[in-house]
Formats: sequence, C-alpha cells, structure tokens
Amino acid sequence: MAKWFNKQSRLVQIILLLIPVVNWVVEILVRWSAALQNKSLVQTVVAILVTFLGLAFGWIDLVWILLFKHMIFAKA
Repeated sequence: MAKWFNKQSRLVQIILLLIPVVNWVVEILVRWSAALQNKSLVQTVVAILVTFLGLAFGWIDLVWILLFKHMIFAKA
C-alpha cells in the first residue's frame, strides 16, 4: 500500500489526506504496510501511534507530502 500511495500523483495524495475519515484509513493502511514490509522499529512505533492519533498525523503528512512527495517514515 505504501508503494501504491507513493506512485500516485501528488494531487491524488493530497485529496486522500484532505478528507478526514479517508485520511485516517489511508494513514493506517500505508503505515502498517510500510512497517510490515521494512520491519523497522521506528515505522512500527509510528504505525501504532497513527492507529490512535491518525487525524493529527494526516495533517502533518499532508504538509510533508507537499514538501517531499512522501509520508514521514513511510517512504517505500
């Protein structure tokens, strides 16, 4: 899911992160797929945090995507 998300156009990424409920679902799917794929402790901790605080991370990731074209700690 992380690779799929990073392959999308920046406009699609922004739209997915602007819609609140969709934002949380996309955050969870991308974070957990990146954590399971890379088996990194940092990515696993961020995935757990996003599960409970996904909306806050979504807005931060929206700005991060505008600047760097990928989510924080979820570059696949």
